[in-house]
Amino acid sequence: MAENTNNSPVQETEAENTAAFTTETNSGAGTGTSTIAPGYGTGRRKEAVARVRLIPGTGKWTINGRTLEEYFPSKLQQREVNSPIVLLKLEGKFDVVVLVDGGGTTGQAGAIRLGVARALNAIDRDANRATLKKAGFLTRDARVVERKKAGLHKARRAPQFSKR
Repeated sequence: MAENTNNSPVQETEAENTAAFTTETNSGAGTGTSTIAPGYGTGRRKEAVARVRLIPGTGKWTINGRTLEEYFPSKLQQREVNSPIVLLKLEGKFDVVVLVDGGGTTGQAGAIRLGVARALNAIDRDANRATLKKAGFLTRDARVVERKKAGLHKARRAPQFSKR
């Protein structure tokens, strides 16, 4: 087996290592050009309905009286509901107050994301609409559970066929 013969010195310094961005770092946080004003939006996904209020503030989330981390322990769902604000680089500019009911956690997260996007769209249509539309945040996901049909076990699951 051949050995690695690359003897070139490593040129990294401490300053270079600290300047590197991780997945948790957002270099443009809070630099969006949107108007900072109160806004309201309603979002729906499957059976979930979310009523979202955006208030100029410090970036505090309140969902049904609980914090974002308490209501959605999953980082994936936290990222999903916060994605319209991150996309527009408005972190820390709005306090978000949400009342959500119906559905499960995934449906509620999708409903909140749509509600936040609609509220940001209502606040400053000129600056925000094109970006939100291109990312697909203003489109309502129309997929819902298909109803059960008579004579079947589920919507499409038929009883097992027996030849004899």
